[in-house]
Amino acid sequence: MLCALTLGAAVWCTHFIAMLAHRPGVPVSFDAVLTIVSFLVPILGAIPGLLLAASASSGSRGAAEEAPLSHWRAVAGGAVVGAAIAAMHYTGMAAYRVEGIVVWNPSVIALSVALSMTISAAAFLLASTYAGQRVPRAAGGVFALAVLSLHFTGMAAVTITALGTAGTEAAVEAQHAMALAVALAGLIVMTAGGFAFLLDRRSQTETVRRLTHLAMTDPLTGLPNRAAFAERLARGLERAAAVSARAAVIAIDLDRFKEVNDTHGHAAGDAALRAIGQRLAAAVGANACLARMGGDEFAALLPFRTRSGLDAVIARLEAAASAPVTIEDGSGGEFTVTLGASFGIACFPEDGTDPGQLTNNADLALYRAKALPFTAHCFYDPSMDAAAREKRSLAAALREALASGGGLMLHYQLQASVTAGEITGYEALLRWRHPTRGMIPPSVFIPLAEEMGLIPALGAWVLRRACTEAAAWPHPWRVAVNVSPLQLADASLPGLVAEVLAETGLAAERLEIELTETAIVEDQERALSILRAIKALGVRVALDDFGTGYSSLKTLRSFPFDKIKLDRFFMAEIESSAEAMAVIRSVLAEGVERPEQLAILRAEGCDEAQGFLLGRPSPAVSSGPEPEAAASAPRPPDAAPVSEAA
Repeated sequence: MLCALTLGAAVWCTHFIAMLAHRPGVPVSFDAVLTIVSFLVPILGAIPGLLLAASASSGSRGAAEEAPLSHWRAVAGGAVVGAAIAAMHYTGMAAYRVEGIVVWNPSVIALSVALSMTISAAAFLLASTYAGQRVPRAAGGVFALAVLSLHFTGMAAVTITALGTAGTEAAVEAQHAMALAVALAGLIVMTAGGFAFLLDRRSQTETVRRLTHLAMTDPLTGLPNRAAFAERLARGLERAAAVSARAAVIAIDLDRFKEVNDTHGHAAGDAALRAIGQRLAAAVGANACLARMGGDEFAALLPFRTRSGLDAVIARLEAAASAPVTIEDGSGGEFTVTLGASFGIACFPEDGTDPGQLTNNADLALYRAKALPFTAHCFYDPSMDAAAREKRSLAAALREALASGGGLMLHYQLQASVTAGEITGYEALLRWRHPTRGMIPPSVFIPLAEEMGLIPALGAWVLRRACTEAAAWPHPWRVAVNVSPLQLADASLPGLVAEVLAETGLAAERLEIELTETAIVEDQERALSILRAIKALGVRVALDDFGTGYSSLKTLRSFPFDKIKLDRFFMAEIESSAEAMAVIRSVLAEGVERPEQLAILRAEGCDEAQGFLLGRPSPAVSSGPEPEAAASAPRPPDAAPVSEAA
């Protein structure tokens, strides 16, 4: 609309200023209505032409095969605008009243219209060819040529024969005054359109600035976000390289943040993030950049001169992260939480000169800091790259093993009745044999699977394989399968269990699902609903690792457990703890490794037991696990048995 207004007004002014210079030699006047109509014609006529040309410009940015169609739209749009200019000219000439005989030459009129449309189309085609770039001045010059060719050719098409000259001088003065007034009015309209354009451009600039700020700012903390940090990191490293300065990239991960969310709710977690973010920003200082990368992760770019100066800033960051945070509880009260953080530091230029390399090295140092006890921060060391490559290689091999099934296997550990001495079932334990490295401990590949998001897929594989193999056993022993917290959080778990039972033909009462209490503490209502759906299939549910610190009588009363398995560390206390013996009568004792422990279980009436004393984990064979061979296996070494890591 702005473009049509300024274009129409400019063309209209050009016409009447030219008419001001024309000397017909006879008295002249203007028809007011037609003069106003002649002003509206180019504006209204330009709108469809400009829309058509604009669609051509946006289309020309697409695929190459759309370019010809785009150019034809530009030509059509220019032709429409050229026709609007011609309509304006001849409407204005109709408003031009003279004391004489007016004769028109149709051929010249047709030529003027053709010139206007053709040259205007060429101007728009030239502009469309350079769409998305700065339109060359030539396009504007060609369009001006279209306007001028129309006017002067159109004036050549008219012949005026005077009928008299009386009042010629007065008419000429009136004509000059009228034309000047009309031209000034047109210039005012065109100026208004120009100012409107400038105001619109200013509004657009402000909007872009505001949107850019929103796109580059974390809405929760007000700190720069990941995109802004990447941009500032690139600029900061360029400046540091130009003056041979040093800089540090610091990766920050808050500790115990999930506990705050789980215990006090997300509003409290957000408040803690805001408070910690402000403290960290103050700790790094005005010359540094602190950004929130997402979740409870932050990052800082810190220029520094000496290692002692960098150490001082890191000390301030540690103090800021570990200081208690007071949060309102929403009911007028307050509570205090203490989080803490881990820090990974990579320095420019010794640890890398590329933003991506420095960020990756800082993350590697952060992982090392989180893995080491009593270590809040860690500097990058080249040996971390070797560890990272090893981890990536192992992760790729695990993903391939899961896809193909090669290398993954189940071992089974015997579960037996303490009083009758009979086998009651087996617990399925996942094992992985790497094609070149041999057996990989579960303590290594299970955390790796969690990090890669493979736990649900691994759990489904174990469930399906255990049920398939158990269905082929010669005796109807139960098979116990561990379920992770991630699996229990999935509402489709009961459906998966039902599907596997139907596929394998295993009786539902022979399957036992084992889960730890940590799997149900986050969302007890959801977990209870899923467990009830599983029990409705006829499947048994067991609580694993009872006695690890989370267990409570409320949990035992709320959930439909068929069995409770005592943790091996709990078993280590039964010989000396009366409280420990008080809860063993209705449970399966896990981790039985000495005859003295088995004797106490038998004396106290414990129903079932599991451990190396009764049998080691063994692979499945065609006739089922081999309990006799497992029972005669030697006692475990002093190191923690690999089965417990699973």
